[in-house]
Amino acid sequence: MGEVMKKIDDIKNDSDLVNSIDWDMTPEEAISLHLEWGPLRSQSYYNSRCSDNETIYFVIDTWKIPVIKLIRRKGFDAYELAKFDIPDDLKKDLMEDIGKHKGVYAIYGDIKKWLMKKILER
Repeated sequence: MGEVMKKIDDIKNDSDLVNSIDWDMTPEEAISLHLEWGPLRSQSYYNSRCSDNETIYFVIDTWKIPVIKLIRRKGFDAYELAKFDIPDDLKKDLMEDIGKHKGVYAIYGDIKKWLMKKILER
């Protein structure tokens, strides 16, 4: 899959990638979609669950230092397409909001707004 992108501009400047991002996908839903036969947003959300389905979405990873990762999941495989830092003020609010727990979270709130603005605004 190549080298992991390090900058938001790398994503912003790849219109095919930007158009493929599912801004509402959560890590739990991606697992449900690709690895289990669990519930989805709606049964019509995806026509099929074949191994060719691909989902591209962001997560917040707080296992080490909090970072944002862009993930491509296809079947049983997941690839990290990009990884970058969260601004300090947003990072502080995030860690307070999640009780400083370590894990992988969906993007939401001010982080999601900040990220969408950085990537979608021209």
